[in-house]
Amino acid sequence: MEASSIIDVLNKKLAFLSGGKDRRSGLILSIPLGCDQTSMDELSDTLDYLLGIPSEKCKARGFTVIVDGRRSQWNTVKTVVLMLQNVIPAEVSLVCVVKPDEFWDKKVTHFCFWKEKDRLGFEVILVSANKLTRYIEPSQLTCDFGGTLDYDHGDWLGKRLVFEKFTKESTSLLDQLSIINDSDKSAPLDKSADVLLPSFDPETVLQTGHELLSELQQRRFDVSEGGGGGGGQGAPAWRPMEEELLAQPQVVKLLDSLREKYTRYQEVCRQRSKRSQIHDVHAKVMQVVTWLQGPGSELLKTHRAIGDSMRAAQALQQKHEEIESQHSEWFAVYVELNQQIAVLLGGGDEDEEEAGELKALQRQLSDVCYQQAAQLESRQNVLQAAHAFHAAAQELSQQLDALLGTLCADVAPADGSQIQHGLKLLEEKLRSVEAGLASLRQKGALLLERTCADEGEVADEQRDNVRQIRDVMDDMQMRKQRCEDMVDVRRLKMLQMVQLFKCEEDASQAVDWLCELLDALLKTHVRLGDDARDTKALMDKHRKFVDVAQSTYDYGRQLLQATVVLCQSLRCAARSSGDTLPRLNRVWKQFAVSADERQHRLQLALAFHRCADAVLEDERTEAESLDEADASAKALLDRLGMPVIFPDGSEQRFGSSGSDAAAAERVRERLLLVEERRLQLQEAEMGGEPRPHDESLHATLDVIGEEPGEKEAEDEEQEEEQQEADSREEDMLQC
Repeated sequence: MEASSIIDVLNKKLAFLSGGKDRRSGLILSIPLGCDQTSMDELSDTLDYLLGIPSEKCKARGFTVIVDGRRSQWNTVKTVVLMLQNVIPAEVSLVCVVKPDEFWDKKVTHFCFWKEKDRLGFEVILVSANKLTRYIEPSQLTCDFGGTLDYDHGDWLGKRLVFEKFTKESTSLLDQLSIINDSDKSAPLDKSADVLLPSFDPETVLQTGHELLSELQQRRFDVSEGGGGGGGQGAPAWRPMEEELLAQPQVVKLLDSLREKYTRYQEVCRQRSKRSQIHDVHAKVMQVVTWLQGPGSELLKTHRAIGDSMRAAQALQQKHEEIESQHSEWFAVYVELNQQIAVLLGGGDEDEEEAGELKALQRQLSDVCYQQAAQLESRQNVLQAAHAFHAAAQELSQQLDALLGTLCADVAPADGSQIQHGLKLLEEKLRSVEAGLASLRQKGALLLERTCADEGEVADEQRDNVRQIRDVMDDMQMRKQRCEDMVDVRRLKMLQMVQLFKCEEDASQAVDWLCELLDALLKTHVRLGDDARDTKALMDKHRKFVDVAQSTYDYGRQLLQATVVLCQSLRCAARSSGDTLPRLNRVWKQFAVSADERQHRLQLALAFHRCADAVLEDERTEAESLDEADASAKALLDRLGMPVIFPDGSEQRFGSSGSDAAAAERVRERLLLVEERRLQLQEAEMGGEPRPHDESLHATLDVIGEEPGEKEAEDEEQEEEQQEADSREEDMLQC
């Protein structure tokens, strides 16, 4: 009988073995009767189960049964005592009926157990709870009967269930392991055959047994089988029943047997698993090799093109990535198989035949996988080189198109700086085209190298690829050469346009210079000299000044003539010199008129100064010389009062009104000296008597000699203006 089958009855605690012993070392069986009616059938089942636990040796010592009737009826107690006669008459040595203090005195006389000893087969005594220690030591009694023995029925029942479950499972597991171990000794590996497996997990059963054994070992008796320790304060809280009740040796024996069988079972499983692994590895290796040498190789053979554009190369790369993805799945299987083979070879317990088979499979698998991986990498390198080649070709084509568009566009710049910028941009585009062509050649050479290195069974298709690569490079070279020829023509045209703008700019600059010379001539060239020598120097300087202006005018004319020639060369007849030529001619005519006027004034001044010098220096001056000096002075003064009339009718005066007055004042000063000379001569002829004509002459001389302060200020201002003019003329001459 198992506890699990009557677990509900056992939970009622109708009877129990507390582990206590009487003075004869017999086990104490306690039957606590309650107020409710006790089921004799359940009590009988409980007694049958409890009496099946002790060993025969323990049973031979006899039982002391304590029937606790303090809360029960006398009839129930009597029934229980009589039932003991039928259940365990031979094993019962003594029955102690614990009675109430006053309740059963009269009823006991009607039934005396001591008179029925021979018929019952055991002695029955009625005893109070406080007198029960006369027969049993307090340390062997539970606290219900005034003893110190601690007993937990729930804990005992739980351990009993664990023990019975372990016993049942371990016994069944031992039988199953024996069958599995014996059947696997000569049976070959058959994948289709059913593999025998134990119905219980050996690890779980062993763990349960060890936990049970550990619990039992912690609760061993402190005393020997025959001795009974007295109860006291130092005694343990609870002493479980002895090893016959808990079957500790049986647990140890079952654990030892189970460990032995399980070790053998593990070895059997390991050998079986190893044989199964070798079989699986062989099958998977053949599967990987078959696919790589079959469909995998065919995929690579049917995809050898390099595309005719960057988009086509990208599509081929995507297709190749799909092929690589398919191969990656098989390469992952290869890695896993290689690890499995390494683990199997690293076990150290395989025989030589198995090791040789595994190594051969490993070599075959590695060779095939590495060969296929090398082909994939070679194809990937070709596609990468093709993509780079087509990208370079596309970029170069775009650069050539942009350069051709620039060359085909009309050139209509506004000035020379725009032409210089356009020429610089054209050169940059040409350099970019040259760099792009060099890059295309480099990438084409790399693609040819990788393509030719991948020849073999598909040499015809590879030759087509080589022809395609070379055709692309030749076409780009021809386009680049045509663009270079057009660039040379455009460069020459743009340089001519630069020269045209430069000539126009320089011609305009010549006009500006000529205007500045005219302005300097009119504003600063007003001095006429203080004497003949000074005037002669001014005339030489004026001649050089006119030569500079003439050179400037000739330079401007030459530039404008060059502009006409360049316009004819560039076929831009619509373009003209604008107003530059009219301006040049107009300014030159004004300058020529002004220069002639300046030359005429200097000539008059020179004639006057020569006459004045002759009069003043010669002691025998004649009247004709004096009259000639007067006439030349009058002509000069009249000329200074006249403006310069340009060909267009406009008028312009030399310098300012102050500068003309200053020049006239110097002439008058010189003329004053001449008139004084005339007076001296007349006085010498007349004997010192003045004539009426002399008085008027003196009045004229007085008028000429007025305001000496203003004359000096005007002289200083005229000298400053002359110095500035000289400085500007020197700068222009240097230019």
